[in-house]
Amino acid sequence: MGQFTELQTSDGARISAYDAAPAASPRGALVVAQEIFGVNSHIRNVCDGYAADGYRVIAPALFDRYERGIDIGYTPSDIARGRELKARATTEVALRDIAAARDAVASSGKVAVIGYCWGGFIAWMSACRLDRFACAVPYYGGGMLDAAAERPRCPVMAHFGERDAGIPVAGVREFAKVHPEAQVFTYAADHGFNCDQRAAWDPASAKLARERTLKFLREHVG
Repeated sequence: MGQFTELQTSDGARISAYDAAPAASPRGALVVAQEIFGVNSHIRNVCDGYAADGYRVIAPALFDRYERGIDIGYTPSDIARGRELKARATTEVALRDIAAARDAVASSGKVAVIGYCWGGFIAWMSACRLDRFACAVPYYGGGMLDAAAERPRCPVMAHFGERDAGIPVAGVREFAKVHPEAQVFTYAADHGFNCDQRAAWDPASAKLARERTLKFLREHVG
């Protein structure tokens, strides 16, 4: 189990972050970029899971600048609220928060960034616009297809659901052609397939994507 800590960003903001440490010396570190639902129980579980795999894991609260303590679920009203908060957040500012989280765990070794939903897009943009990431793993990153012209500065592995109406699989295949250097996987699943709190949860796809991600992390982080 991790605990909340506080980060100071390059522009002087103070935000909270969920920080989970492994039982033994870390093999490296991960920055986890949240969905639009805040650093909720799902994101904290993701952090705890990767900490159990030996990584120091930190998830900055990317909405703290607008409203602190966002921790919501997946009902229609939660989705509407999450979208409102996302509309207030800019990519540039989110990347400052990701950079602060990266720096906070840099003493644990090489650092990767992994993100889900909106956080998948932020993970992609982190790979393209921030230095000192060993690799990046976006999951069903909404907006990635529109940002295909960006060029990653580190190895990337991306996961998408073939039934995701918001991220058409034809567009994902075009993205993969534009970025042959990236490992791009699709699954017979919908958006959010990794989250066991969503109706779209697909255990088999989530398991396979996680196995691939861990192998990728072992190769690039440790």
